[in-house]
Amino acid sequence: MNQRPLGRTGLTVSEVSFGTWAIGGSWGQTDDAESLRALAKAMEEGVNFFDTADVYGDGKSERLLARATKGKEDRIHIATKFCRQGDISDPQTYSEQRVRQWCEDSLKRLERETLDLYQIHCPPLEILKRGEVFEVLDKLQREGKIRAYGVSVETVEEGLFCLEQPGVQALQIIFNLFRQKPIAELLPRAAAQGVGLLVRLPLASGLLTGKFTSDTRFEQQDHRSFNRNGEAFNVGETFAGLPFEKGVELASKLSWIAEGRGNMTRASLRWLLDFPEITCVIPGFRNVRQVEDNLGVREAGPFSAEEHARLRDFYKEQVQEHIRGAY
Repeated sequence: MNQRPLGRTGLTVSEVSFGTWAIGGSWGQTDDAESLRALAKAMEEGVNFFDTADVYGDGKSERLLARATKGKEDRIHIATKFCRQGDISDPQTYSEQRVRQWCEDSLKRLERETLDLYQIHCPPLEILKRGEVFEVLDKLQREGKIRAYGVSVETVEEGLFCLEQPGVQALQIIFNLFRQKPIAELLPRAAAQGVGLLVRLPLASGLLTGKFTSDTRFEQQDHRSFNRNGEAFNVGETFAGLPFEKGVELASKLSWIAEGRGNMTRASLRWLLDFPEITCVIPGFRNVRQVEDNLGVREAGPFSAEEHARLRDFYKEQVQEHIRGAY
């Protein structure tokens, strides 16, 4: 497993790591025993970094990670997130009292003394501009409660603002073949400032696996059903902001990327890893098979300069205009 430095945090993490939203909930039914087997398989294959949040299954993902990483705390790094248990637009949500309590709660569920990376979970830009939350995180860092902190952002504008904050050491961004906007400015700026980049939704909620058809249906408790048009949270978190049917149509036009790379899943992840500014991709999973499929990217060859140009043109000419919401 190739590893890359997580900005200037001092951590070096597997370039293919995993997000744990799906094993907590909001992606359909889960099986805890299978989730634990999948986590064990990932670690067996060299994965040493997992991303979670306090709201994933109301703490369920954090508790599963505690069980899976017991005895491996010094080797397996965990990033978690906070703020979405409260009103994300209310400044009081980011008070020292609230943030400290959420931090302590996550530490307890994860059964750890220090959080490797603590991230603000997609806050509004107006909150970030107030600045108080960064002061709180600085204090928790000085106390040793957190090793480093970062921000999970929805838009490039938010990401660029966060790069101006001296304490921010990592950004979690939406970046995939359907969301290429970060390439122009965010990626080079982050690299220049030594800020690590975690890529969430690398497969656009599964669209870039190439397995969906316009007739595909999702379980009622799956956000790909209940948030398809942004009914519950930011529309960009589901199918990268694309209308589902349009996303299926566009994905079918990308089937060529799988040639010589196994399948579209591996090719889509490989494209992301071609960018040296990226620290790691964090696809989701619900079972061992999905972990193994994602890890297959290790055998996928990089894209040529001509292929990268073709994919840039595809995004500009056929994808960009269909993305909904700020990004």
